[in-house]
Amino acid sequence: MTETNAATSPTARYRPETRLVHSGNLRSQFGETSEALFLTQGFVYDTAEQCEARFKGEEPGFLYSRFSNPNISMFERRMIELEGAEAARATATGMAAVTTAILAPLKAGDHVVASKQMFGSCRYVVEDLLPRYGIASTLVDGLDLDQWKKAMRPNTRSCFLESPTNPTLDVLDIGAIAGIAHQGGARLIVDNVFATPLWQSPLTLGADVVVYSATKHIDGQGRCLGGIILSSEAFIAEHIHNFMRQTGPSMSPFNAWILLKGLETLAVRVRAQTETAAAVADALAPHPKISRLIYPGRADHPQAALVKKQMRAGSTLIGFEVKGGKATAFRCLNALKLSRISNNLGDAKSLVTHPATTTHQRLTPEARAELGISEGFIRFSAGLEHRDDLIEDLQSALEKA
Repeated sequence: MTETNAATSPTARYRPETRLVHSGNLRSQFGETSEALFLTQGFVYDTAEQCEARFKGEEPGFLYSRFSNPNISMFERRMIELEGAEAARATATGMAAVTTAILAPLKAGDHVVASKQMFGSCRYVVEDLLPRYGIASTLVDGLDLDQWKKAMRPNTRSCFLESPTNPTLDVLDIGAIAGIAHQGGARLIVDNVFATPLWQSPLTLGADVVVYSATKHIDGQGRCLGGIILSSEAFIAEHIHNFMRQTGPSMSPFNAWILLKGLETLAVRVRAQTETAAAVADALAPHPKISRLIYPGRADHPQAALVKKQMRAGSTLIGFEVKGGKATAFRCLNALKLSRISNNLGDAKSLVTHPATTTHQRLTPEARAELGISEGFIRFSAGLEHRDDLIEDLQSALEKA
């Protein structure tokens, strides 16, 4: 089924909070208030001629749930309007979105430039997977624009980054890096998970493609997996649609329905979580057992000026380093009563992660040190609990550590 351009939608004129509730709805003949759940593998056609026309793309309609489905279409349309994109394709997971967005447009002999500061699985795709298919890659310090410029080659086709980065919350200059990519004839793909679509709009800043793990804030309640790729009609049609149709990293209709429900409360949840994260960061920053704390909403963030320029608010996440390394960090994590140990983020429950032994454990100690991921570094994802309870819990755990 063809996607709807956000500019032609009747809800496109509304503010994000309203679009998150009303955009993209496809009501059945029963006129339900909540979106119906279409748990079907395939669809039937009135005539053989109609079936042929749909498979040729001459008539809009649904074909097979690996290709398209009403629930998936509603989720894609709602995200299109929220992000200000022209088209989108939903995927089974966030990593399916990243892998498809990077790999689908490329061929052997192409080259990719990516920031070193990224999630471990993303780094695997760029650093390990692409070269197996004859696609070269170069990792750069994402904060250093000169490194981006020097890494570009005549055969560079894509640049990839995440901002804020996982887990150290560095903020990269999306507009400047997009300019470098475009000057070299490449596209820029941005993983916008840590900022969420509420606080940062990479397409407006110059990026060509945006990817999300919908598993995180978009679901926001730890229920299901999902991902999405958003870009221009041309990019989705030329590179993404057929790749997904033939290889099958598709979202399930049930997960799309869950994510539609998550989008309805996204603005309320993310705003509350961001305010809590800011309060927790301010409370923990002067703690004597913390040697370093980084939060994009604070004046002491290394890229504070850039945060104000390209983000509408901070993040729901905080990074901090405890003195004493892994042993102290583990004692702190084990002493927490409210925040639970998990590698997830963006959940209604506050979650903590030790990146050196989880999300980035496959990197060498030298590579982790280069990225600022020490043995004492902890990533905190603010939930919907009362901020004072979280602060007291964290401070108590630090004292016990």
